[in-house]
Amino acid sequence: MGALIARQDPALWQTVTFRDGPQGKPMTSRFCFLRVRAGNEWEKATPFPPPEEWLIAEWPEGHDAPSDYWISNLPADAPPEQLARLARLRWKIELDYKQLKGELGLDHYEGRSWLGWYHHTALVTAAHGFLTLERLNPFLPRPA
Repeated sequence: MGALIARQDPALWQTVTFRDGPQGKPMTSRFCFLRVRAGNEWEKATPFPPPEEWLIAEWPEGHDAPSDYWISNLPADAPPEQLARLARLRWKIELDYKQLKGELGLDHYEGRSWLGWYHHTALVTAAHGFLTLERLNPFLPRPA
């Protein structure tokens, strides 16, 4: 992907606001959005070419190379702000998964039955939902 991105016209890079940061300050970065098709040997498997998808690359100011790449199947008319916002949501998902494993015990199940694993993951997910709602509650008194 790096070689493909390096060949692109610098005019394709655009500064996009992808979310609000601390104190409401918008967070921005430079992104390139390309429509691409998978380059594997699809002719052997099917007579139809793979669908076009978005290749999203982020190259923050001051960096020597792009820092992140994503593939997205959002529609071709998706606005750049939506593409960047959804691509950058990955950090939030990773934080949630880390909390599920580290703090709530998602990885502590050692049983052998599907029903036991299902119950364990359901309880961990419910606990995560409760903690998320508590964290987002504007009326919850905060420790001093």
